[in-house]
Amino acid sequence: MSAQSKFKYGVLALLISAALTGCGLDGDDGAQGETGAQGPQGEQGEAGSDGADGVDGSDASLGVSLDVVARAFLGNLTSAEIVQYHADTQTIYATNGETNAIAVIAADTVSTTAMSDPINTTNLTVSDITLPADIDGVTLGSLTSIAISGDLMAVAVPADVKTDNGYVLFYNGLDTSAPVFLDSVVVGALPDMVTFTPDGGKVLVANEGEPSDDYTIDPEGSISVINILASGEPEETASSVSFTGFNGSQDDLVAQGMMFPNPSGRTIKGVDIATTVAQDLEPEYITATNDVAYVSLQENNGLAILDLEELTVEIIGLGVKSWADLNIDIQEDGSVSFGQYDGLYGVYQPDTIANYSWKDATFIVTANEGDAREYFFDSADEATCLSEGGLEFDEDDGCLAFIDEVKVEDLTAEANSELADLQANGEADDLRVTNAMGDADGNGEYDAAYAYGSRSFTIWDQNGLAVYDSGDDFERITASVHGASFNNGDDANEGDSRSENKGPEPEALTVGVIGDRTYAFVGTERMGGIFVYDVTNPYDVQFADYIINRDLTEGLEATDVIGDLAPESLVFVSADDSASGVPLLLVGNEVSGTVTVWQITQN
Repeated sequence: MSAQSKFKYGVLALLISAALTGCGLDGDDGAQGETGAQGPQGEQGEAGSDGADGVDGSDASLGVSLDVVARAFLGNLTSAEIVQYHADTQTIYATNGETNAIAVIAADTVSTTAMSDPINTTNLTVSDITLPADIDGVTLGSLTSIAISGDLMAVAVPADVKTDNGYVLFYNGLDTSAPVFLDSVVVGALPDMVTFTPDGGKVLVANEGEPSDDYTIDPEGSISVINILASGEPEETASSVSFTGFNGSQDDLVAQGMMFPNPSGRTIKGVDIATTVAQDLEPEYITATNDVAYVSLQENNGLAILDLEELTVEIIGLGVKSWADLNIDIQEDGSVSFGQYDGLYGVYQPDTIANYSWKDATFIVTANEGDAREYFFDSADEATCLSEGGLEFDEDDGCLAFIDEVKVEDLTAEANSELADLQANGEADDLRVTNAMGDADGNGEYDAAYAYGSRSFTIWDQNGLAVYDSGDDFERITASVHGASFNNGDDANEGDSRSENKGPEPEALTVGVIGDRTYAFVGTERMGGIFVYDVTNPYDVQFADYIINRDLTEGLEATDVIGDLAPESLVFVSADDSASGVPLLLVGNEVSGTVTVWQITQN
């Protein structure tokens, strides 16, 4: 029965009830009267004229649709890693690590017309800003990240010797489309990501502090904070936030779900390795409010929370995710072969993170890529390699100093453990997992298997508690759309080639507001597609769309021009800041060297 019918039925019942209630007076009932004669039949009324046609109803569906409206090629593959947008001049800036330059892409002509062949064509022009080769006599390496706020651009550049302190280079003149070098500030070792606070008052730098290739030099990871003066210039010296206060707390952090893969206890090239917590932590990515910065500690599976006023920091372990009741493909057999596995867990290990507000509270969104540690150094031959403390020798890669990645079949299982049951099944044998988790007592026997990343994105509250995870969406959706071409690699078309190693690898992430809805956009590095979710209410998240700009014909490679490969960074542009007056999503595709502009239309 329809709601309208129910309403009519309810009114009729109410009227009958009222009539009967009106008859319910005190006194005896009278005698039944005789049935009266039937009255004459009433005349039939004239038929009414047809009413006018109603107007078409509006589409009441929720969500968004995306189309490619512009695209640029930076001139070489393996570029376009990080993109940024200057709203006042409607200009896109992108890093080009191959040429150590910043690409400048005019986006003031972007229209609302979708490109007819976005896989094979481009329609935006590119010019370059060449970076200096050295600063204060220090030879620079290749840039890693850029950030923009108003007239100012910050560029993170490591030293050529990555274990030495790096720099942030500042450029101004963006407002007149003529960026010029302004100043440089020394930061920590291997600055890997730079960002501004929303008010532009501070520049924050994640200094990864990776060890040397032979692991004999391991600088501490750190966060640099550079104040921006009222004049628009940076302070000459950065404040450095260290993690030395956590040295000695490794057991407590492991109990929170973190891990510390390193070669401590070994001797390499005559150096006894004893890695501290501060050395092992490698800040990866920063998202910030004006008061607090949230920093992903990817390899360690943690989140650092930095008070920007007091410059004090705390660390939260992110724990693991069970695959027991979720679908995951862990076999590279050329087909979609999902299974659910007791004893198999995912270690979140987020790369890109973002934040947004709901009910005046901050929520953190993470793209859970996962990452292993693998270090090779040059060595003449196998005998020399082993004598120097190497684990094994490879003619292509060199002498293996450290790796925490193994296959499930290579782990020694505790008797009667979840891992023993998982290995007995055999389907997980070739899945890559870490040996830094699962052996709590250090006896060399493991109770479970812990795979890199969680093949998902997660929303966390400001206490570090997960309030939403996309579960197995990414693989299920791509398998439905692409069939056996899902879980592809990022430089060649070979379906199901990443199922045994982190799957689609969600890496890029941004959040944007359209109308009264907040959307998260998540890019998968290997598959190349982008997922869109309505995250307005973090406790009621809805999948909205999946997009991809890639020719998945089997056997084609990146050099064959097959579209956009390996989205490394995403930037949301509001309708107010867009030349077309429509919200945009900017995508930096590292492997294909392309920058793609997607138009976002609210349904």
